[in-house]
Amino acid sequence: MTEMLSFCGLVCTTCPIYIVTREKNKKEQTKKRTEIAEICNEHYGTHYGVSDITDCDGCRMEGGRLFSGCIDCTIRECAKSKAIENCAACSDYGCQKLELFFSKDPSAKSRLDDLRKRIS
Repeated sequence: MTEMLSFCGLVCTTCPIYIVTREKNKKEQTKKRTEIAEICNEHYGTHYGVSDITDCDGCRMEGGRLFSGCIDCTIRECAKSKAIENCAACSDYGCQKLELFFSKDPSAKSRLDDLRKRIS
């Protein structure tokens, strides 16, 4: 089975926002969204509240629900404009946008590095 990978190298199916989107219990969903907002604020320097942690089906899904924090994502916008599956396929791989993101999530870099080796 192929991983559901975002443009930047995150694995959607392990993303807390993707997971909470599938939570059926509304009370549990609110609790998890609160925790996610706190983690995002601490880790990424955002100022999210519970209502900012919107449903997400993955940033590569056409017509799907998209996390509010991904709507204006420069990495997503760039990859979509180049019509590439993810950043590993980009001729400008390792650009400044990615390097900044990778400093917060080195595992995404490892995933894309591995994928880039396989497609080269």
